[in-house]
Amino acid sequence: MHEALAGLLEGKAPIGRETWRSWWDELGAGGLDRAQAVGLLASLTSRLPGHDTLRNLLDSLAERRPPAAAGGAWQDTVNVVGTGGGPPTFNVSTAAAFVAAAAGVKVVKTGSRAYTSALGSVDLLERLGVRLTSSYTQTEDVLAEHGIAFAGPFVYPAQLTRLARTVAPLAMKPFGRFLNALGPFLADLPVTAQVTGVSAAVPLDTLRELAATTTTRRIWLTANDTGADELLPFAVNTVYGGRAATRVIRPGELTPGDGSFEDLRPVTEAAGAVPHFLSVLDGGAGPVARRTVALGAAALIVASGPGRDWPSALALADDAIGSGAAADLARRLAAGRTRPAVARV
Repeated sequence: MHEALAGLLEGKAPIGRETWRSWWDELGAGGLDRAQAVGLLASLTSRLPGHDTLRNLLDSLAERRPPAAAGGAWQDTVNVVGTGGGPPTFNVSTAAAFVAAAAGVKVVKTGSRAYTSALGSVDLLERLGVRLTSSYTQTEDVLAEHGIAFAGPFVYPAQLTRLARTVAPLAMKPFGRFLNALGPFLADLPVTAQVTGVSAAVPLDTLRELAATTTTRRIWLTANDTGADELLPFAVNTVYGGRAATRVIRPGELTPGDGSFEDLRPVTEAAGAVPHFLSVLDGGAGPVARRTVALGAAALIVASGPGRDWPSALALADDAIGSGAAADLARRLAAGRTRPAVARV
């Protein structure tokens, strides 16, 4: 049994970077069988290890890939991605990404197919007809053209693909809790900032430590008293910049505080996902849905650069919804049409 798997099973802490290097070396050489690969994923899923072990795991993967080129197109860009696992809602973070981009913020979003929900961001984008980018150059081109791009699997370590092939025919979905929790830290994107919603299914303190020790981008984590991985107008939300709370947003402070998850429920039929999502973007899904998406987009606007306050960011986001700009952006991106000029915030 490999030392990394034995350490997880025995609860040894921390597992060092050299041990993780050995794991990836043996995996790449075909020296690890399916049972050990399944065992590792199952252990990580059943109980996420501490910060030091995860930091060493992430660093052992990061050192195996060349750094992404960070040209001028990436300046002041923001990524939004959640951990999943909270109460079911429509794809709030994907909607917030379109709204923030329509308001003038450059957004490069990562995501996945559904692990713990009925429809992940990639599933929704596929139905919309929005293509994921397949390289950094293509991402820059789409970003320059539309102000928003959705990055494909190329941003994730190749070792995860090898791991998935090793456990086949078993799918990766049973390990969704681990993949969702660590996914926001695995994507290699030279963005300036990242906003990650953390649900109650994930150890917030561990992710706060990971965010504080990530040097490639500024990471904000958001959490609330409902356990959802989104900012909600009817919840007490906390925004963390590293180890410290930087902002608490209470119901009624920035928006009316009424509403419930009933107002944010996902559609039950896959065929209705696209019409419902477009209605969210143009404000037709109801006032609570509109306020929720605007609040998420405001976080991206504020995170994208200094001097941007929450009330003005919220106003910009709400205008992008009310004017139809967000829905128009989604339709243009799906059709590959050129966007009109937009004033940057």
